Amino acid sequence: MPVLKLFDKNQYSFSFFRLDAIAGITVGVVLIPQAIAYAILMGMPPIYGLYACLMPLVLYAFLGTSRQLSIGPAAITAIVVMSGVGALAKPFTDQFVSLVLFLGFLVGAVQVLLSFLQMGFLVNLISRPVISGFISAAAIAIIISQLEGGLGIHIPDGENSYQKIIYIFSNLTQVHLITLCICIGAILGIIGLKKWKKSFPGALVILIIATLITYAFNLEEKGVAIIQDVPAGLPTFVMPTMSYDRMIQLIPSVLTVTFIGYVGSIGVAKSMEMKHRDHIVRPNQELFALGVSKIIGAFFQAIPSSGSYSRSAINDEAGGKTTISTLISVSIVLISLLFLTSFFFYIPKAALSAIILVSVVKLINFSEAKYLFGAKRRDFIVMIITFVGTLVFGVENGIFIGVILSFIFLQYYSARPHIAELVNIPDSKYYRNVKRFPNAVQSKEYLIIRFDNQLYFANSGYFKDTVINYVSRREVLPKYLILDNSNMHDLDSTGLYVLEDIYLYLKNQNIELLLVGTIGPIRDFLKRSGFTDNLGKDHYYLTISDAVDFIENRKTHDKVHEVANQFNKKRRTFLD
Repeated sequence: MPVLKLFDKNQYSFSFFRLDAIAGITVGVVLIPQAIAYAILMGMPPIYGLYACLMPLVLYAFLGTSRQLSIGPAAITAIVVMSGVGALAKPFTDQFVSLVLFLGFLVGAVQVLLSFLQMGFLVNLISRPVISGFISAAAIAIIISQLEGGLGIHIPDGENSYQKIIYIFSNLTQVHLITLCICIGAILGIIGLKKWKKSFPGALVILIIATLITYAFNLEEKGVAIIQDVPAGLPTFVMPTMSYDRMIQLIPSVLTVTFIGYVGSIGVAKSMEMKHRDHIVRPNQELFALGVSKIIGAFFQAIPSSGSYSRSAINDEAGGKTTISTLISVSIVLISLLFLTSFFFYIPKAALSAIILVSVVKLINFSEAKYLFGAKRRDFIVMIITFVGTLVFGVENGIFIGVILSFIFLQYYSARPHIAELVNIPDSKYYRNVKRFPNAVQSKEYLIIRFDNQLYFANSGYFKDTVINYVSRREVLPKYLILDNSNMHDLDSTGLYVLEDIYLYLKNQNIELLLVGTIGPIRDFLKRSGFTDNLGKDHYYLTISDAVDFIENRKTHDKVHEVANQFNKKRRTFLD
Protein backbone atom coordinates (compact mmCIF):
# COMPACT_ATOMS: atom_id res chain seq x y z
CA MET A 1 0.00 0.00 0.00
CA PRO A 2 1.70 3.25 -1.07
CA VAL A 3 2.00 5.76 1.73
CA LEU A 4 -0.28 8.22 -0.08
CA LYS A 5 -3.22 5.98 0.74
CA LEU A 6 -2.43 5.78 4.44
CA PHE A 7 -3.76 9.14 5.53
CA ASP A 8 -7.33 7.82 5.43
CA LYS A 9 -8.19 7.45 9.13
CA ASN A 10 -10.28 4.39 8.29
CA GLN A 11 -7.20 2.63 6.96
CA TYR A 12 -4.50 3.71 9.39
CA SER A 13 -4.53 3.74 13.20
CA PHE A 14 -2.21 4.50 16.09
CA SER A 15 -1.65 0.80 16.69
CA PHE A 16 -0.40 0.51 13.12
CA PHE A 17 1.90 3.50 13.65
CA ARG A 18 3.33 1.98 16.85
CA LEU A 19 4.20 -1.24 15.01
CA ASP A 20 5.58 0.69 12.04
CA ALA A 21 7.73 2.79 14.38
CA ILE A 22 9.23 -0.27 16.07
CA ALA A 23 9.89 -1.95 12.71
CA GLY A 24 11.29 1.23 11.17
CA ILE A 25 13.74 1.84 14.01
CA THR A 26 14.82 -1.81 13.98
CA VAL A 27 15.43 -1.82 10.24
CA GLY A 28 17.12 1.58 10.43
CA VAL A 29 19.79 0.46 12.90
CA VAL A 30 20.42 -2.66 10.79
CA LEU A 31 20.48 -0.63 7.59
CA ILE A 32 23.25 1.75 8.66
CA PRO A 33 26.09 -0.81 9.02
CA GLN A 34 24.88 -2.75 5.97
CA ALA A 35 24.76 0.40 3.85
CA ILE A 36 28.33 1.26 4.80
CA ALA A 37 29.54 -2.31 4.22
CA TYR A 38 27.79 -2.74 0.86
CA ALA A 39 29.04 0.64 -0.37
CA ILE A 40 32.61 -0.48 0.29
CA LEU A 41 31.85 -3.83 -1.36
CA MET A 42 30.67 -1.89 -4.40
CA GLY A 43 33.93 0.07 -4.47
CA MET A 44 32.28 3.29 -3.30
CA PRO A 45 33.09 5.51 -0.31
CA PRO A 46 30.85 4.59 2.68
CA ILE A 47 28.86 7.84 2.58
CA TYR A 48 27.26 6.87 -0.73
CA GLY A 49 25.74 3.80 0.90
CA LEU A 50 24.04 6.03 3.47
CA TYR A 51 22.89 8.42 0.73
CA ALA A 52 21.16 5.43 -0.91
CA CYS A 53 19.04 5.07 2.24
CA LEU A 54 17.38 8.45 1.85
CA MET A 55 15.69 9.56 -1.38
CA PRO A 56 15.26 6.05 -2.91
CA LEU A 57 13.50 4.76 0.20
CA VAL A 58 11.23 7.81 0.42
CA LEU A 59 10.21 7.49 -3.21
CA TYR A 60 9.55 3.77 -2.90
CA ALA A 61 7.40 4.37 0.19
CA PHE A 62 5.16 6.65 -1.89
CA LEU A 63 5.17 4.64 -5.13
CA GLY A 64 5.71 0.97 -4.23
CA THR A 65 2.96 -1.60 -3.76
CA SER A 66 4.63 -3.84 -1.16
CA ARG A 67 4.03 -3.01 2.50
CA GLN A 68 7.03 -4.86 3.93
CA LEU A 69 9.70 -4.67 1.20
CA SER A 70 12.83 -2.89 2.42
CA ILE A 71 14.97 -1.51 -0.38
CA GLY A 72 18.48 -0.08 -0.20
CA PRO A 73 22.05 -1.25 -0.80
CA ALA A 74 22.22 -5.02 -1.36
CA ALA A 75 25.13 -7.46 -1.58
CA ILE A 76 24.29 -8.98 -4.97
CA THR A 77 23.75 -5.59 -6.59
CA ALA A 78 27.01 -4.37 -5.04
CA ILE A 79 29.11 -7.21 -6.45
CA VAL A 80 27.51 -6.90 -9.91
CA VAL A 81 28.22 -3.17 -10.02
CA MET A 82 31.76 -3.67 -8.71
CA SER A 83 32.43 -6.33 -11.34
CA GLY A 84 31.11 -4.28 -14.25
CA VAL A 85 32.28 -0.78 -13.37
CA GLY A 86 35.54 -2.08 -11.89
CA ALA A 87 36.62 -3.06 -15.41
CA LEU A 88 36.24 0.59 -16.52
CA ALA A 89 37.69 2.52 -13.58
CA LYS A 90 39.56 1.98 -10.32
CA PRO A 91 37.26 1.59 -7.28
CA PHE A 92 36.98 4.49 -4.83
CA THR A 93 38.15 7.00 -7.42
CA ASP A 94 36.14 9.98 -8.65
CA GLN A 95 35.76 8.36 -12.08
CA PHE A 96 34.43 5.16 -10.52
CA VAL A 97 31.94 7.12 -8.39
CA SER A 98 30.76 9.02 -11.45
CA LEU A 99 30.24 5.82 -13.45
CA VAL A 100 28.29 4.13 -10.63
CA LEU A 101 25.92 7.10 -10.28
CA PHE A 102 25.36 7.15 -14.05
CA LEU A 103 24.80 3.38 -13.94
CA GLY A 104 22.10 3.85 -11.30
CA PHE A 105 20.40 6.45 -13.47
CA LEU A 106 20.45 4.14 -16.52
CA VAL A 107 19.11 1.17 -14.55
CA GLY A 108 16.26 3.31 -13.26
CA ALA A 109 15.48 4.61 -16.75
CA VAL A 110 15.33 1.06 -18.14
CA GLN A 111 13.04 -0.09 -15.32
CA VAL A 112 10.69 2.86 -15.83
CA LEU A 113 10.62 2.18 -19.58
CA LEU A 114 9.80 -1.50 -18.95
CA SER A 115 7.04 -0.39 -16.60
CA PHE A 116 5.43 1.88 -19.21
CA LEU A 117 5.64 -0.98 -21.73
CA GLN A 118 3.88 -3.27 -19.22
CA MET A 119 6.79 -5.70 -19.35
CA GLY A 120 6.90 -6.78 -15.73
CA PHE A 121 6.42 -10.32 -17.04
CA LEU A 122 10.05 -10.27 -18.22
CA VAL A 123 10.97 -11.43 -14.74
CA ASN A 124 9.80 -14.87 -15.89
CA LEU A 125 12.57 -15.00 -18.50
CA ILE A 126 15.06 -15.78 -15.75
CA SER A 127 14.29 -19.21 -14.31
CA ARG A 128 14.70 -20.13 -10.67
CA PRO A 129 17.69 -22.47 -11.32
CA VAL A 130 19.49 -19.63 -13.14
CA ILE A 131 18.85 -17.24 -10.25
CA SER A 132 19.92 -19.82 -7.66
CA GLY A 133 23.12 -20.67 -9.53
CA PHE A 134 23.95 -17.02 -10.12
CA ILE A 135 23.30 -15.90 -6.54
CA SER A 136 25.26 -18.84 -5.08
CA ALA A 137 28.27 -18.05 -7.29
CA ALA A 138 27.97 -14.32 -6.62
CA ALA A 139 27.91 -15.06 -2.88
CA ILE A 140 31.17 -16.98 -3.19
CA ALA A 141 32.67 -14.12 -5.22
CA ILE A 142 31.60 -11.71 -2.45
CA ILE A 143 33.13 -13.94 0.23
CA ILE A 144 36.42 -14.07 -1.66
CA SER A 145 36.36 -10.31 -2.15
CA GLN A 146 36.06 -9.82 1.62
CA LEU A 147 39.04 -12.00 2.51
CA GLU A 148 41.34 -9.02 2.00
CA GLY A 149 39.52 -6.98 4.63
CA GLY A 150 39.03 -9.93 6.96
CA LEU A 151 42.62 -11.16 6.83
CA GLY A 152 44.37 -7.84 6.52
CA ILE A 153 46.23 -8.90 3.39
CA HIS A 154 46.65 -6.37 0.59
CA ILE A 155 45.73 -8.01 -2.73
CA PRO A 156 46.93 -6.33 -5.95
CA ASP A 157 44.22 -4.63 -8.01
CA GLY A 158 42.74 -6.43 -11.01
CA GLU A 159 42.90 -9.92 -9.54
CA ASN A 160 39.95 -12.25 -10.26
CA SER A 161 38.51 -14.65 -7.71
CA TYR A 162 40.91 -17.51 -8.52
CA GLN A 163 43.93 -15.23 -8.50
CA LYS A 164 42.86 -13.79 -5.16
CA ILE A 165 42.62 -17.25 -3.59
CA ILE A 166 46.02 -18.25 -4.99
CA TYR A 167 47.55 -15.00 -3.79
CA ILE A 168 46.10 -15.42 -0.28
CA PHE A 169 47.38 -18.99 0.07
CA SER A 170 50.76 -17.89 -1.19
CA ASN A 171 50.92 -15.08 1.36
CA LEU A 172 49.35 -16.59 4.49
CA THR A 173 52.35 -15.44 6.50
CA GLN A 174 51.21 -11.86 5.85
CA VAL A 175 47.87 -12.32 7.61
CA HIS A 176 47.36 -9.53 10.16
CA LEU A 177 46.41 -11.39 13.32
CA ILE A 178 44.62 -8.50 15.06
CA THR A 179 42.50 -7.89 11.93
CA LEU A 180 41.73 -11.61 11.68
CA CYS A 181 40.68 -11.73 15.34
CA ILE A 182 38.37 -8.73 14.87
CA CYS A 183 36.75 -10.37 11.84
CA ILE A 184 36.29 -13.78 13.48
CA GLY A 185 35.07 -12.22 16.73
CA ALA A 186 32.57 -10.04 14.85
CA ILE A 187 31.27 -13.04 12.88
CA LEU A 188 30.78 -15.10 16.04
CA GLY A 189 29.15 -12.17 17.82
CA ILE A 190 26.69 -11.44 15.01
CA ILE A 191 25.75 -15.13 14.67
CA GLY A 192 25.33 -15.51 18.43
CA LEU A 193 23.12 -12.44 18.77
CA LYS A 194 21.04 -13.49 15.77
CA LYS A 195 20.44 -16.91 17.31
CA TRP A 196 19.44 -15.21 20.54
CA LYS A 197 16.95 -12.88 18.83
CA LYS A 198 16.51 -12.48 15.10
CA SER A 199 15.16 -8.94 15.25
CA PHE A 200 17.97 -7.72 17.52
CA PRO A 201 20.37 -5.35 15.64
CA GLY A 202 23.37 -7.58 16.30
CA ALA A 203 25.41 -6.20 13.40
CA LEU A 204 25.10 -2.66 14.75
CA VAL A 205 25.98 -3.68 18.30
CA ILE A 206 29.04 -5.65 17.17
CA LEU A 207 30.09 -2.77 14.93
CA ILE A 208 29.91 -0.36 17.87
CA ILE A 209 31.90 -2.74 20.11
CA ALA A 210 34.56 -3.29 17.42
CA THR A 211 34.81 0.45 16.85
CA LEU A 212 35.18 1.20 20.57
CA ILE A 213 37.88 -1.47 20.92
CA THR A 214 39.73 -0.10 17.89
CA TYR A 215 39.59 3.42 19.35
CA ALA A 216 40.41 2.43 22.94
CA PHE A 217 43.47 0.36 22.06
CA ASN A 218 44.56 2.57 19.16
CA LEU A 219 44.53 -0.42 16.81
CA GLU A 220 44.87 1.80 13.75
CA GLU A 221 48.53 2.33 14.60
CA LYS A 222 48.94 -1.43 14.93
CA GLY A 223 47.87 -2.03 11.34
CA VAL A 224 44.08 -2.38 11.59
CA ALA A 225 42.40 -0.71 8.58
CA ILE A 226 39.58 1.73 9.40
CA ILE A 227 37.16 3.61 7.16
CA GLN A 228 38.35 7.02 8.44
CA ASP A 229 36.50 10.20 7.45
CA VAL A 230 32.80 10.01 6.56
CA PRO A 231 31.51 13.48 5.63
CA ALA A 232 28.57 14.77 7.65
CA GLY A 233 25.44 16.31 6.21
CA LEU A 234 22.88 15.49 3.56
CA PRO A 235 23.57 14.79 -0.11
CA THR A 236 23.43 17.72 -2.51
CA PHE A 237 21.80 17.74 -5.92
CA VAL A 238 24.44 16.65 -8.45
CA MET A 239 23.90 15.94 -12.13
CA PRO A 240 25.44 12.55 -13.04
CA THR A 241 28.12 12.80 -15.72
CA MET A 242 26.46 11.37 -18.82
CA SER A 243 27.80 10.50 -22.25
CA TYR A 244 26.94 8.14 -25.07
CA ASP A 245 30.30 6.34 -24.89
CA ARG A 246 29.87 5.74 -21.17
CA MET A 247 26.36 4.42 -21.70
CA ILE A 248 27.56 1.88 -24.30
CA GLN A 249 30.30 0.70 -21.93
CA LEU A 250 27.82 0.27 -19.09
CA ILE A 251 25.08 -1.59 -21.03
CA PRO A 252 26.07 -5.13 -19.82
CA SER A 253 26.09 -3.96 -16.21
CA VAL A 254 22.85 -2.02 -16.69
CA LEU A 255 21.01 -5.08 -18.01
CA THR A 256 22.35 -7.35 -15.27
CA VAL A 257 21.53 -4.95 -12.43
CA THR A 258 18.10 -4.21 -13.96
CA PHE A 259 16.99 -7.82 -14.05
CA ILE A 260 18.77 -9.15 -10.97
CA GLY A 261 17.62 -6.21 -8.85
CA TYR A 262 14.05 -6.50 -10.07
CA VAL A 263 13.91 -10.28 -9.74
CA GLY A 264 15.18 -10.10 -6.18
CA SER A 265 12.86 -7.25 -5.22
CA ILE A 266 9.70 -8.72 -6.75
CA GLY A 267 10.55 -12.13 -5.28
CA VAL A 268 10.72 -10.70 -1.76
CA ALA A 269 7.62 -8.56 -2.30
CA LYS A 270 5.60 -11.52 -3.59
CA SER A 271 6.66 -13.72 -0.68
CA MET A 272 5.43 -11.07 1.76
CA GLU A 273 2.19 -10.71 -0.21
CA MET A 274 1.55 -14.46 -0.02
CA LYS A 275 2.31 -14.51 3.69
CA HIS A 276 -0.09 -11.72 4.70
CA ARG A 277 -2.64 -11.64 1.86
CA ASP A 278 -3.68 -8.10 2.84
CA HIS A 279 -2.32 -6.29 -0.21
CA ILE A 280 -1.55 -6.90 -3.86
CA VAL A 281 1.92 -6.46 -5.36
CA ARG A 282 1.68 -5.14 -8.92
CA PRO A 283 4.86 -6.02 -10.88
CA ASN A 284 4.68 -3.13 -13.35
CA GLN A 285 4.10 -0.61 -10.57
CA GLU A 286 7.03 -2.13 -8.69
CA LEU A 287 9.19 -1.62 -11.77
CA PHE A 288 8.11 2.01 -11.88
CA ALA A 289 8.74 2.57 -8.17
CA LEU A 290 12.18 0.95 -8.24
CA GLY A 291 13.08 2.80 -11.44
CA VAL A 292 12.05 6.24 -10.21
CA SER A 293 13.87 5.69 -6.92
CA LYS A 294 17.08 5.00 -8.84
CA ILE A 295 16.67 7.88 -11.30
CA ILE A 296 16.02 10.52 -8.64
CA GLY A 297 18.47 8.82 -6.27
CA ALA A 298 21.27 9.22 -8.84
CA PHE A 299 20.82 13.01 -8.68
CA PHE A 300 21.28 12.81 -4.89
CA GLN A 301 24.42 10.64 -5.03
CA ALA A 302 22.72 7.34 -4.17
CA ILE A 303 24.23 4.04 -5.31
CA PRO A 304 21.87 1.58 -7.05
CA SER A 305 19.54 -0.09 -4.57
CA SER A 306 17.22 -3.08 -4.62
CA GLY A 307 15.07 -5.17 -2.31
CA SER A 308 16.73 -6.90 0.63
CA TYR A 309 15.30 -10.18 1.89
CA SER A 310 17.05 -9.98 5.27
CA ARG A 311 15.90 -6.42 6.07
CA SER A 312 12.41 -7.12 4.70
CA ALA A 313 12.18 -10.17 6.97
CA ILE A 314 13.33 -8.06 9.95
CA ASN A 315 10.76 -5.40 9.04
CA ASP A 316 8.03 -8.04 8.93
CA GLU A 317 9.11 -9.81 12.14
CA ALA A 318 9.24 -6.48 13.98
CA GLY A 319 5.59 -5.88 13.05
CA GLY A 320 5.85 -3.48 10.10
CA LYS A 321 2.40 -2.94 8.63
CA THR A 322 2.90 -0.26 5.97
CA THR A 323 5.58 1.74 4.18
CA ILE A 324 5.47 4.25 7.05
CA SER A 325 8.10 1.96 8.63
CA THR A 326 10.38 2.73 5.67
CA LEU A 327 10.03 6.47 6.28
CA ILE A 328 10.98 5.94 9.92
CA SER A 329 14.06 3.97 8.84
CA VAL A 330 14.98 6.93 6.63
CA SER A 331 14.72 9.23 9.65
CA ILE A 332 17.20 7.03 11.55
CA VAL A 333 19.72 7.28 8.70
CA LEU A 334 19.03 11.01 8.46
CA ILE A 335 19.91 11.55 12.13
CA SER A 336 23.09 9.50 11.67
CA LEU A 337 24.19 11.61 8.70
CA LEU A 338 23.55 14.87 10.54
CA PHE A 339 25.00 14.05 13.96
CA LEU A 340 26.81 10.70 14.11
CA THR A 341 29.25 10.49 11.19
CA SER A 342 32.19 11.47 13.42
CA PHE A 343 31.70 8.18 15.25
CA PHE A 344 32.24 6.26 11.98
CA PHE A 345 35.93 7.22 11.76
CA TYR A 346 37.28 4.24 13.75
CA ILE A 347 35.02 1.56 12.28
CA PRO A 348 37.39 -1.33 11.40
CA LYS A 349 37.00 -2.65 7.87
CA ALA A 350 37.35 -6.18 9.27
CA ALA A 351 34.04 -5.72 11.13
CA LEU A 352 32.35 -4.56 7.93
CA SER A 353 33.76 -7.63 6.16
CA ALA A 354 32.26 -9.77 8.93
CA ILE A 355 28.83 -8.18 8.40
CA ILE A 356 29.00 -8.92 4.68
CA LEU A 357 30.26 -12.49 5.20
CA VAL A 358 27.44 -13.32 7.63
CA SER A 359 24.88 -11.77 5.27
CA VAL A 360 25.92 -13.54 2.08
CA VAL A 361 26.98 -17.00 3.24
CA LYS A 362 23.34 -18.05 3.53
CA LEU A 363 22.85 -17.13 -0.14
CA ILE A 364 24.82 -20.23 -1.16
CA ASN A 365 21.89 -22.52 -1.88
CA PHE A 366 23.02 -26.10 -1.29
CA SER A 367 19.48 -27.28 -0.53
CA GLU A 368 18.21 -26.03 -3.91
CA ALA A 369 20.98 -27.88 -5.75
CA LYS A 370 20.22 -31.09 -3.83
CA TYR A 371 16.50 -30.75 -4.52
CA LEU A 372 16.95 -30.12 -8.26
CA PHE A 373 19.39 -33.02 -8.58
CA GLY A 374 16.74 -35.40 -7.33
CA ALA A 375 13.64 -33.77 -8.80
CA LYS A 376 14.63 -32.23 -12.14
CA ARG A 377 18.09 -33.10 -13.47
CA ARG A 378 17.79 -30.66 -16.37
CA ASP A 379 17.26 -27.70 -14.02
CA PHE A 380 20.15 -28.93 -11.88
CA ILE A 381 22.45 -28.80 -14.93
CA VAL A 382 21.27 -25.25 -15.68
CA MET A 383 21.96 -24.21 -12.09
CA ILE A 384 25.44 -25.76 -12.01
CA ILE A 385 26.51 -24.34 -15.37
CA THR A 386 25.25 -20.89 -14.33
CA PHE A 387 27.15 -21.28 -11.07
CA VAL A 388 30.41 -22.29 -12.76
CA GLY A 389 29.97 -19.74 -15.55
CA THR A 390 29.51 -16.94 -13.02
CA LEU A 391 32.66 -17.94 -11.14
CA VAL A 392 34.78 -18.42 -14.27
CA PHE A 393 33.50 -15.67 -16.56
CA GLY A 394 32.31 -13.13 -13.99
CA VAL A 395 28.98 -12.13 -12.49
CA GLU A 396 27.86 -10.17 -15.56
CA ASN A 397 28.39 -13.05 -17.98
CA GLY A 398 27.14 -15.73 -15.60
CA ILE A 399 23.51 -14.61 -15.63
CA PHE A 400 23.45 -14.44 -19.42
CA ILE A 401 25.03 -17.89 -19.69
CA GLY A 402 22.25 -19.27 -17.52
CA VAL A 403 19.48 -17.52 -19.45
CA ILE A 404 20.83 -18.66 -22.82
CA LEU A 405 21.25 -22.22 -21.54
CA SER A 406 17.68 -22.23 -20.24
CA PHE A 407 16.39 -21.21 -23.66
CA ILE A 408 18.52 -23.87 -25.36
CA PHE A 409 17.04 -26.54 -23.11
CA LEU A 410 13.56 -25.11 -23.61
CA GLN A 411 13.95 -25.18 -27.38
CA TYR A 412 15.46 -28.67 -27.34
CA TYR A 413 12.66 -30.21 -25.32
CA SER A 414 10.04 -28.21 -27.18
CA ALA A 415 11.43 -29.61 -30.44
CA ARG A 416 11.22 -33.14 -29.00
CA PRO A 417 7.94 -33.08 -27.04
CA HIS A 418 6.41 -35.99 -25.20
CA ILE A 419 4.41 -38.30 -27.48
CA ALA A 420 2.79 -41.42 -26.06
CA GLU A 421 0.85 -44.41 -27.32
CA LEU A 422 -2.25 -44.90 -25.18
CA VAL A 423 -3.97 -48.15 -24.24
CA ASN A 424 -7.18 -48.92 -22.44
CA ILE A 425 -6.88 -49.84 -18.77
CA PRO A 426 -8.88 -53.09 -18.44
CA ASP A 427 -12.45 -52.78 -17.16
CA SER A 428 -12.43 -48.99 -17.44
CA LYS A 429 -12.82 -46.15 -19.90
CA TYR A 430 -9.42 -44.68 -19.07
CA TYR A 431 -6.59 -44.59 -21.58
CA ARG A 432 -2.99 -44.22 -20.42
CA ASN A 433 0.59 -44.48 -21.65
CA VAL A 434 1.43 -48.03 -22.67
CA LYS A 435 4.89 -47.68 -21.06
CA ARG A 436 3.24 -47.18 -17.67
CA PHE A 437 0.74 -50.02 -18.23
CA PRO A 438 2.68 -52.62 -20.25
CA ASN A 439 0.19 -55.39 -19.42
CA ALA A 440 -2.69 -53.59 -21.11
CA VAL A 441 -3.73 -55.10 -24.44
CA GLN A 442 -3.26 -53.07 -27.62
CA SER A 443 -6.16 -53.03 -30.03
CA LYS A 444 -5.51 -54.30 -33.55
CA GLU A 445 -8.28 -52.08 -34.86
CA TYR A 446 -6.92 -48.73 -33.77
CA LEU A 447 -3.79 -46.92 -32.60
CA ILE A 448 -4.11 -44.09 -30.06
CA ILE A 449 -1.40 -41.40 -29.91
CA ARG A 450 -1.31 -38.45 -27.53
CA PHE A 451 0.71 -35.34 -28.38
CA ASP A 452 1.68 -33.17 -25.39
CA ASN A 453 2.68 -29.82 -26.84
CA GLN A 454 1.88 -27.16 -29.39
CA LEU A 455 2.49 -28.33 -32.96
CA TYR A 456 4.72 -25.77 -34.63
CA PHE A 457 7.70 -25.43 -36.96
CA ALA A 458 10.31 -26.57 -34.41
CA ASN A 459 8.72 -29.94 -33.56
CA SER A 460 6.55 -30.72 -36.59
CA GLY A 461 9.18 -32.92 -38.23
CA TYR A 462 9.70 -34.89 -35.01
CA PHE A 463 5.93 -35.30 -34.64
CA LYS A 464 5.54 -36.62 -38.20
CA ASP A 465 8.43 -39.10 -37.90
CA THR A 466 7.16 -40.38 -34.55
CA VAL A 467 3.60 -40.95 -35.81
CA ILE A 468 4.83 -42.79 -38.91
CA ASN A 469 7.16 -44.85 -36.73
CA TYR A 470 4.29 -45.88 -34.44
CA VAL A 471 2.22 -46.97 -37.43
CA SER A 472 5.01 -48.83 -39.22
CA ARG A 473 5.93 -50.82 -36.09
CA ARG A 474 2.56 -52.58 -36.14
CA GLU A 475 2.73 -56.06 -37.66
CA VAL A 476 -0.83 -55.57 -38.87
CA LEU A 477 -1.70 -52.02 -39.78
CA PRO A 478 -4.57 -50.56 -37.73
CA LYS A 479 -7.69 -49.35 -39.45
CA TYR A 480 -7.85 -46.15 -37.40
CA LEU A 481 -5.40 -43.70 -35.89
CA ILE A 482 -6.89 -41.77 -32.95
CA LEU A 483 -4.89 -38.60 -32.34
CA ASP A 484 -5.48 -37.24 -28.83
CA ASN A 485 -4.52 -33.57 -29.13
CA SER A 486 -6.27 -32.33 -26.01
CA ASN A 487 -2.84 -31.09 -24.87
CA MET A 488 -2.13 -29.38 -28.19
CA HIS A 489 -2.68 -25.74 -27.26
CA ASP A 490 -1.47 -24.16 -30.51
CA LEU A 491 -0.90 -24.97 -34.17
CA ASP A 492 0.99 -22.92 -36.75
CA SER A 493 1.04 -23.19 -40.55
CA THR A 494 4.03 -25.57 -40.55
CA GLY A 495 2.23 -27.82 -38.10
CA LEU A 496 -0.84 -27.74 -40.34
CA TYR A 497 1.17 -28.86 -43.37
CA VAL A 498 2.60 -31.75 -41.35
CA LEU A 499 -0.89 -32.71 -40.15
CA GLU A 500 -2.02 -32.79 -43.78
CA ASP A 501 1.00 -34.94 -44.71
CA ILE A 502 0.08 -37.41 -41.96
CA TYR A 503 -3.52 -37.46 -43.14
CA LEU A 504 -2.43 -38.27 -46.71
CA TYR A 505 0.04 -40.90 -45.51
CA LEU A 506 -2.66 -42.62 -43.45
CA LYS A 507 -5.14 -42.39 -46.32
CA ASN A 508 -2.68 -44.16 -48.63
CA GLN A 509 -2.39 -46.89 -45.98
CA ASN A 510 -6.21 -47.16 -45.77
CA ILE A 511 -6.11 -45.84 -42.20
CA GLU A 512 -8.72 -43.34 -41.02
CA LEU A 513 -7.62 -40.38 -38.87
CA LEU A 514 -9.81 -39.43 -35.90
CA LEU A 515 -9.11 -36.30 -33.85
CA VAL A 516 -9.94 -36.19 -30.13
CA GLY A 517 -10.13 -33.28 -27.70
CA THR A 518 -9.30 -30.56 -30.22
CA ILE A 519 -9.70 -27.16 -28.56
CA GLY A 520 -11.80 -24.42 -30.17
CA PRO A 521 -9.08 -22.14 -31.60
CA ILE A 522 -7.37 -25.07 -33.33
CA ARG A 523 -10.70 -26.38 -34.69
CA ASP A 524 -11.37 -22.90 -36.10
CA PHE A 525 -7.95 -22.83 -37.77
CA LEU A 526 -8.42 -26.31 -39.25
CA LYS A 527 -11.81 -25.27 -40.59
CA ARG A 528 -10.50 -22.06 -42.16
CA SER A 529 -7.63 -23.95 -43.78
CA GLY A 530 -9.95 -26.51 -45.42
CA PHE A 531 -8.48 -29.43 -43.48
CA THR A 532 -11.81 -30.16 -41.77
CA ASP A 533 -13.57 -30.46 -45.15
CA ASN A 534 -11.01 -33.04 -46.29
CA LEU A 535 -11.03 -35.00 -43.05
CA GLY A 536 -14.77 -34.80 -42.45
CA LYS A 537 -16.66 -33.20 -39.56
CA ASP A 538 -17.65 -36.64 -38.28
CA HIS A 539 -13.98 -37.40 -37.54
CA TYR A 540 -13.83 -35.05 -34.50
CA TYR A 541 -14.63 -36.42 -31.03
CA LEU A 542 -14.63 -35.02 -27.53
CA THR A 543 -13.08 -38.04 -25.82
CA ILE A 544 -11.12 -41.15 -26.73
CA SER A 545 -14.03 -43.26 -25.48
CA ASP A 546 -16.34 -41.55 -28.00
CA ALA A 547 -13.94 -42.34 -30.82
CA VAL A 548 -13.54 -45.95 -29.70
CA ASP A 549 -17.32 -46.36 -29.42
CA PHE A 550 -17.66 -45.05 -32.97
CA ILE A 551 -15.11 -47.64 -34.16
CA GLU A 552 -16.78 -50.49 -32.27
CA ASN A 553 -20.25 -49.51 -33.53
CA ARG A 554 -19.00 -49.28 -37.08
CA LYS A 555 -17.29 -52.65 -36.65
CA THR A 556 -20.56 -54.19 -35.45
CA HIS A 557 -22.47 -52.45 -38.24
CA ASP A 558 -20.00 -53.80 -40.83
CA LYS A 559 -20.36 -57.35 -39.47
CA VAL A 560 -24.15 -57.12 -39.61
CA HIS A 561 -23.94 -55.68 -43.09
CA GLU A 562 -21.55 -58.49 -44.14
CA VAL A 563 -23.85 -61.19 -42.71
CA ALA A 564 -26.80 -59.61 -44.50
CA ASN A 565 -24.90 -59.54 -47.78
CA GLN A 566 -23.95 -63.22 -47.41
CA PHE A 567 -27.57 -64.15 -46.64
CA ASN A 568 -28.85 -62.22 -49.63
CA LYS A 569 -26.21 -63.84 -51.83
CA LYS A 570 -27.21 -67.35 -50.69
CA ARG A 571 -30.88 -66.43 -51.11
CA ARG A 572 -30.33 -65.30 -54.68
CA THR A 573 -28.39 -68.49 -55.40
CA PHE A 574 -31.24 -70.61 -53.97
CA LEU A 575 -33.87 -68.75 -55.98
CA ASP A 576 -31.84 -69.13 -59.10
